[in-house]
Amino acid sequence: MPTTQPPFPEWVNRARPYAGALLIVVPAYLVFLIYAAGSPQTTDVGYSPRQPVAYSHQVHAGQMGLDCRYCHTTVETAAFAAVPPTSVCMNCHATIGSERETIKPLQFSMKTGKPVPWVRVHDLPDYVYFDHRAHVGRDVGCVSCHGRIDRMEQVYQAKTLSMGWCLECHRDPAPQLRPEGSITNMAWQPDEDARALGRRLMEENNISPSTDCSTCHR
Repeated sequence: MPTTQPPFPEWVNRARPYAGALLIVVPAYLVFLIYAAGSPQTTDVGYSPRQPVAYSHQVHAGQMGLDCRYCHTTVETAAFAAVPPTSVCMNCHATIGSERETIKPLQFSMKTGKPVPWVRVHDLPDYVYFDHRAHVGRDVGCVSCHGRIDRMEQVYQAKTLSMGWCLECHRDPAPQLRPEGSITNMAWQPDEDARALGRRLMEENNISPSTDCSTCHR
């Protein structure tokens, strides 16, 4: 009788255990990548470095109601959000609380001319271009990216600031838009449907964010 020819070459049979392992390992690896990409350790959500001066946004922006632009003077005119110089702090603290221990680093900075070494909390990678002026000038409120800063004793990163998170807003900006006079108002709430208001603002101000790669990666 003729010998029956096996349906597959012998090497296929030898590879079957490895193929089975790949069917388990590859999906598990993909799940791990997705989890790692969205984890707080990757996105820096909750990042809250200790600052050289114990500055409370909860007190200054919340209780006292200081406008964000009083300290961050360039958000409407430049891509970079300026860290306030010592002179801005000392406008008040030259007389208010000047005897406090926490004010001494400011006094030393003012006396020597050396800037306070603030640690930037919201710090995007060098390969990402972000323009504060373009967002603030297009009706995006500070709270959309920074969260309720006015409730933070010590500032932390509240949003992922990931590419997917940014694209989600660029594709559907309407819910994040607000009237020009309420950009820095953390507690602002719309008097009408937020999406309807946002769509009207998009039409009135010709707001149509780009989703092209070169917009943020230049």
